[in-house]
Amino acid sequence: MLAQISTGLVQLHSRYYGKGPTKAKTHMVNGTVVCILRGGFTTVERTLVDTGQVESVYQMRRSFQQAMEQEFRQVVEGATGRRVIAYMSSIHVDPDLAVEIFVLEPAEEPALDDHETGSAETPAA
Repeated sequence: MLAQISTGLVQLHSRYYGKGPTKAKTHMVNGTVVCILRGGFTTVERTLVDTGQVESVYQMRRSFQQAMEQEFRQVVEGATGRRVIAYMSSIHVDPDLAVEIFVLEPAEEPALDDHETGSAETPAA
């Protein structure tokens, strides 16, 4: 499942940027999926970064993520079988990294018999 998410997100980057990340690693902790993508800046983006126009790259990437949000959500929803309730994305220029974060709807918990009790939640400190 995690490899399917990594592959799907790399393919989206490759298709729409013309260049995809060189590495991707996806993690899932409870109901949160985090994918770290390395080496994905295009030649244009790298040129802007090198000439001190980092904010232009941040703004373009934010606009792209907003336009493509549904496609990114579909990759994760298809792999996990759960609905994405929140999606966040950010980049870092040195080193060249992007991170995609997806918060999933709570998983269905099995019904408890009358004699069973329990809780999957731990109160925050």
